[in-house]
Amino acid sequence: MTELDALAASPDGVWAHENVVVRRIPGLEFDAVRTGSTVQVNHGLTSVEIGERLVPIVTAQARHAGLSQREFELVLVGLVRTTVPDPVDAWTTYYRNSLDELVSGSADFAPVHERAESLVVGSVLDLGSCFGFFPLRLAMKGRSVTATDLSEGTMRLLATVAPRLGITLDTVVCDAADVPVADSSVDTVTALHLLEHVDAETGSRIITEALRIARIRVVVAVPYETQTTTCHGHVRTFDRAALIELGRSTGARFLTSEHHGGWLVVDKASAPQLT
Repeated sequence: MTELDALAASPDGVWAHENVVVRRIPGLEFDAVRTGSTVQVNHGLTSVEIGERLVPIVTAQARHAGLSQREFELVLVGLVRTTVPDPVDAWTTYYRNSLDELVSGSADFAPVHERAESLVVGSVLDLGSCFGFFPLRLAMKGRSVTATDLSEGTMRLLATVAPRLGITLDTVVCDAADVPVADSSVDTVTALHLLEHVDAETGSRIITEALRIARIRVVVAVPYETQTTTCHGHVRTFDRAALIELGRSTGARFLTSEHHGGWLVVDKASAPQLT
């Protein structure tokens, strides 16, 4: 599977990649239909409508049309790219709208970011950042932040858009279980809705790596699900017992809690008292 270039040129109002074709036709409702191996998407979205609040809408269509994780990602990219003609302007609009929705609380994922922000201490390295909204949120408020992701294209996109938003942060392309930074190089390492995307063995290696990098704290958030959300790339589910077991495996002081999903906070010896 080739790396997706979300900034590649395309005709106005039409975006096609692999088996997904997205067209913007003003006045139409958003609709995704599978015909054989092809996914056809038509929509009439405007620039004020592309943002994080699209995710549950696309998810509902993905379940209806039986979209894979890759197809889900392609549809989302296509919606952004067909709504605003210029690639960088399109993504800047999407990022700005998404940050507004996440900070204001109108996006579904907003409570997760709000809780995570309340738990971080000092400088932060975020594992599996994807679009990088959480690192951007922290950097907006003056924190030293590094976003990381396995996708070179996503990190390139974040590094391109962040200056347009007046935000400064670092980006690193890497596997979350093998991060090319020194031991104890940041105060807090975060992994927000990452572990459900990997198997248990990989998840354990990610936690070990996070503890190596963090001077003070590791913050983990996972969704509580009874079955995996395939279109989001989830491969396993979590509950409170699984988080407690993961916390115990670290051999460090930890706390689990529930707030729009499950939370595991692991503190090293220099950490302030958990509350």
